[in-house]
Amino acid sequence: MTLHATGIVAGYGERTVLAGVDLTVEPGRITGLHGPSGSGKSTLAKVLALLHPRTGGTVTVDGDAVPGSGYRAPAALRRQVGLVFQSPRAATDPRWTLRQIIAEPLRGGRRARPGSDVAALAARFRLTDDLLARYPHQVSDGQLQRACLARAVALDPRYLICDEATAMLDPSTTATIAHLVRELASAGTGVLAVSHDRTLLRHWADDTYDIADLS
Repeated sequence: MTLHATGIVAGYGERTVLAGVDLTVEPGRITGLHGPSGSGKSTLAKVLALLHPRTGGTVTVDGDAVPGSGYRAPAALRRQVGLVFQSPRAATDPRWTLRQIIAEPLRGGRRARPGSDVAALAARFRLTDDLLARYPHQVSDGQLQRACLARAVALDPRYLICDEATAMLDPSTTATIAHLVRELASAGTGVLAVSHDRTLLRHWADDTYDIADLS
């Protein structure tokens, strides 16, 4: 059972960014993906998160082929892959509290009693009640990214993609996020950690691949 990409071809308009890329993310392990800016790391992350269309290749989630991206992908498969973006401020609505941000997928997923789920998620990611009542501009980048991490796993996805999730954080906060993600992997979540920081991936990931070597 894996999140598996085979022969992925994808890009933007007439510009091809990925040409025949293969990658596998296994449950319970952190797979690192390294490469310079513009190398296609984020594009591959979005393809695996079932958000970006591909013009060739296949993506399978635990053996089930995904027929498309976005809302063309079955909801049951979309829920199996969570995504944390590089910038927590760009990824959140400034009009929402952290409690509302975390609860967003719970509402969309029609979970019962989302408030109790939010409380459990907040505790898991070290967010206190007073932080949950604050808006993004009232918290630090690290606190907001922890809320984004809680949101990404709110529906218990089997896989989590972290697309440069620590790039905007200081070393101490990076270590905290890396530790929380490692706890998720230890509990069975398959993680793809995308970063330009090879040193970080050396300490964080179980296996690391350079995107240039995947084509």
